This record gives sequence, C-alpha cells and structure tokens, in this order.
Amino acid sequence: MPEKTIAQLPRIRVLQIEDSLLDAELVLSELEADGIEFDVCLVDEEGAFVQALNEFQPDVILSDLSMPGFSGERALELLREQDKDLPFIFVSATLGEEAAIDALRNGATDYILKQNPARLASAVRRAMREAEAQRSQRRAEAELIRAQRFESLAMLAGGLSHDLRNMLQPLLLAGESLQDYQEDPRLARLGKLVRDCGRRGLEMVQQMLTFARGAKRAEQVRVNALLDALRLLLQGSVPKNISLDLFADDLELQFSGNHTELQQCLLNLCLNAIQAMPGGGQLRVETTHLFLGESFFDDDESFVEGHYLRLSVSDTGVGMDEQAIAHLYEPFFTTKESGTGLGLVSCQRIITSHGGVMRVDSAPGKGTTFHLYLPLTERNEDGPEVSEAVGLQGDAERVLVVIEEAAQLSLLVDTLDAWGYQPHASQSGTAALQWIEAHGVPDLVVMDSDMNLFTGVRTLAALIEHGYARAVILLARPDAPPDLDEMPVVEHLYLVDKPIKTNDLLRTMRKALLASEDI
Repeated sequence: MPEKTIAQLPRIRVLQIEDSLLDAELVLSELEADGIEFDVCLVDEEGAFVQALNEFQPDVILSDLSMPGFSGERALELLREQDKDLPFIFVSATLGEEAAIDALRNGATDYILKQNPARLASAVRRAMREAEAQRSQRRAEAELIRAQRFESLAMLAGGLSHDLRNMLQPLLLAGESLQDYQEDPRLARLGKLVRDCGRRGLEMVQQMLTFARGAKRAEQVRVNALLDALRLLLQGSVPKNISLDLFADDLELQFSGNHTELQQCLLNLCLNAIQAMPGGGQLRVETTHLFLGESFFDDDESFVEGHYLRLSVSDTGVGMDEQAIAHLYEPFFTTKESGTGLGLVSCQRIITSHGGVMRVDSAPGKGTTFHLYLPLTERNEDGPEVSEAVGLQGDAERVLVVIEEAAQLSLLVDTLDAWGYQPHASQSGTAALQWIEAHGVPDLVVMDSDMNLFTGVRTLAALIEHGYARAVILLARPDAPPDLDEMPVVEHLYLVDKPIKTNDLLRTMRKALLASEDI
C-alpha cells in the first residue's frame, strides 16, 4: 500500500517524553523534514505525563526509554490502562533487542534508535493509520455486540408476546360470550369489562412485539459491498494460523434486503468458524448465483422457485455430529462454554425474513459449511425486474382473521404482521362483527371454515349483512372441504388448504386484495 502524501495527513498532536531538549529537537526535526505538521507537548515526569494525556489529548506518543525518576515503560503502562489504541513509539539510544521485544509485547507500537531516526516519520504515519483502523474495528465490534444483545431481547420479547397473546385470547372469548346474556345486565357489564381488559392487553402485547421486531428496512444490497464490510470487520479477528478467502462469482450482483442484518449474520458464522479451528485452518466465504427448483426445498419450507444467491461460509474445523446439527437452531443451545446459543437462531431469523433458507453440511473432523439461500429479483422480459418475495409483502392492509383456536390465531396474526399487514384477531363470528362495528369494513377477511361456536357459514352470512362485500379467504382441510353450496354468495371466494403454507396464503391474499379493488 503506497504511503499517504503529506497533504493527506492532518495536523497531529505529539506528546514527547524526553529529558534532553537537544534530543527532543533532533527527533522532531525528522517529522518536520518529512512535512508532517504537528503540535508538541514535552514532559519528563509522571505527573505532567498524566495531565498531558487528559488535557493535551495526543495523537501519538514519542518516548525515551529512561529518565531520572520516570521511564518509558511506566509511561506505556499508564497509557494502556486508559487507551489500547493510541500509538506509543520508543525513541531511545539504549534500547537493546531484548528490551525492544519486551516493549512490543507490553503494547508499544514501534521503536526507533536515536542514532538511526530515518524511519521515524514513516513509523508515525503507519502507526496513525493502524490506530484508526483498530478504533474502527472496535467500534464495529461494539456495534455488533449491541445489535446481538438487542436481537436476544427481541427474541425473548417475541416469545413472551406470543404466550401472553394466547393467554389473553380466551379473555376476549369469555367476555364476548358473557355479553350474549343481555337479559342479565350484571353479566353483560362483566363481559364488557373482561373483553375490554383483554383487548387493551392484546394492544400492549402488539406494541411490544412491534418494538422488538424493529422497523423493516429494505435496500439494494450489493455483493461486493457486503464482502468488503465483512473483510473490514474480520480484520484483527482472524488468527495468523487461519487463512481467509473471500470470493464472489459476480461482485456487481445486487438484491433487495437489509445490508446490516446480513452483515451481522455472516460475521456470526465467521466468528463461529474461527472458534471451530483452534489449531488453524481455512475460512472461506463465497457467493454463487444459481437457480433452485421446487425439488430443492423441504416440505416444511416456504419457497419461491427461481434465481437465488447462495452465501457459503466454510471452515476446516472440528465439525459437528448429527446430534449437534439437530439442535442448531434451538434458542440457548450451544456447544461453547461462553456461548449464548442465540447466534444461529438470529441468523436463521434474518435469512427467513429475507424469504430465504439456511442449510448446513458438517461432520466430525471434516469441517462445517453453512449455505444461505437468498431469493434474487427475477428478470421479466416483458417488464422491469420484479421479485416474488417482495411482491408478497403487504402494504398495511387491514385483514380480519377469524379463527377459534387461540394458538393458530396468534401464529397467523404474527405471520401477517411480519409480512407488512395490519391483522386483527377475532376468535368468533361475534367478535368479528363487533370489530367491524367499531372499526369499519376491513380490506380482507381470512376465516377458518371449521369453527364450532359460530360456524363459518353463519359468520360469513353475518359479515355480508353488516356490509362486507369484499373478498374472503377460507382456510379448509383438503379432506373436509366446506360445502360451497351452503355458503352465502360471495363474488370473490378463495380456498387455502390447511395446514397453511405461508407463501400459498400470501399469494392468495394478493390475488384477493387485487380482486377487491374492482368491487
């Protein structure tokens, strides 16, 4: 890497520890001769040194080895207690080889002999660059730790919200049932109180869940920028006995996603790989553009057939057995003494939120490879580039979800919320009608056809009586489809098989909402 020009180096503050004015001037003349602009503070005892650290705030320290009553080793010790990165360069006539090695081990940046000061200026320039790089890396690592802690909090909040929602749903159902007893005013009032308390509780849970998830930030992610950021973050974290190789088959490739989250995911995997190679090895990160068909995906995976970006993180470390692989994505499961068991869970959440899937290939003694498959924008010859994953996103449409079973209702509401809709939960037809009376007609109704307390047929008829004329999606078992002849006439009625596949439901919702625009 070529040296920076004189104009590129800003004016610096030099704290000089020296008891000889003549030696101090000779040292500083080397900086002047190289065109380095500086302000200097000269000290020769401990109290003045400590004061200068706090008040002068130097960019670099040049120190003699020994002085009456004070020493360079003591100055270095005091500095490193406060600052791990500030450059400290010994400039001494008595520094032997062993002393020089000890100084570097104790945190010195470099050493220069007074009788051969020619490389002082270049040593200062290099030390300034390295110090800035170290500060940048520490800031990046601190930000990553903060993000990981927040990610852990978000997962805990999400799980707590899910459980609370399941407990509150029966309160709504009980309150609505009690309100049916209008002949007894006391029961009716009690039902309204229970229902209102449950509703306020659900709203608080939803607010907590929304905060924990954070805002969705879509942007165009470029592969070369992603790998460059990863290389920077890994500086200083890769031991000398591990070789790092980053390769992309198309550096200019870009796709819709979240750069920060993907960067966090790759860094987590790389740090895990480094820890899996205590004796050294090879860490390789590579990207490949490929087409994936339906046969690639498992039955429990939501998929979109098409072009994908595969991000692979491979190591030659200790590997994992089948038992460890089976528990990889369980929260708090870890094989490391200091691990939290949340890193891979976080990675899986990030990739899933991008519409992708994670795969792992590992065996004891043969290393580990994580493959991250992210959907790319499809090229449409008849129009602009479109992405099916992006096309399935909601636009804050209000969706009324009517399902009796509390766990299924909660799960579906969480899913629709994550995809950008405004879902509203109702555990019965009565609750659905009350919601419409209070909030108006929704953009779409998604309803279970297998309800008992207030059947799907009765609920749909009641919704129509209350002015609902838009599309309806019925969730039904293939082996027990609803009798459409008994259903009220709905112009746009759609069926989605249970158990529900997320992408199937989302595609049907987009069709239903599009059809409702014409009504």
